[in-house]
Amino acid sequence: MSARIGILTVSDRASRGEYEDLSGPAIIDTLNAYLSSEWQPVYRIVEDEQPLIEQALAELVDNEGCALVVTTGGTGPAKRDVTPEATEAVCDRMMPGFGELMRQESLKYVPTAILSRQTAGLRGQSLIINLPGKPKAIRQCLDAVFPAVPYCLDLMDGPYLECHEEIINPFRPKSA
Repeated sequence: MSARIGILTVSDRASRGEYEDLSGPAIIDTLNAYLSSEWQPVYRIVEDEQPLIEQALAELVDNEGCALVVTTGGTGPAKRDVTPEATEAVCDRMMPGFGELMRQESLKYVPTAILSRQTAGLRGQSLIINLPGKPKAIRQCLDAVFPAVPYCLDLMDGPYLECHEEIINPFRPKSA
């Protein structure tokens, strides 16, 4: 059975017909590069409205059965950036280490990474991770945190994700 992974793009431009989402496809491309096991993307785009983001996150986890949901956008300091608040509202427990590591990694490239508010949390047996909105930053952040994702899902009795270890080397303790 293939793992279902939610991809949620958050953008005010989503409601405009001329919008081309580059971030969601960047996540899909990255996960295709990482994962050797079968997986199925469940892709959504919503506007920067906290109730819409919360609804989409809950739907991806509760109705679509996504073990992992990766968001992009809405993590900056602008008034409309509310993805972290929506994530916290729908999660049972937060996983602050993900955001800490992503900011640390991003600081290697841009000094404004300290303005980022990425976070991660658990809803039921699912992991939700907030990523920045730029495709290059998405890959940099995923490269940093993804080695912990398969084991996190293992600990929650989620799907067993296998990776192309020459591209991304997941950490699993020897006893796992």
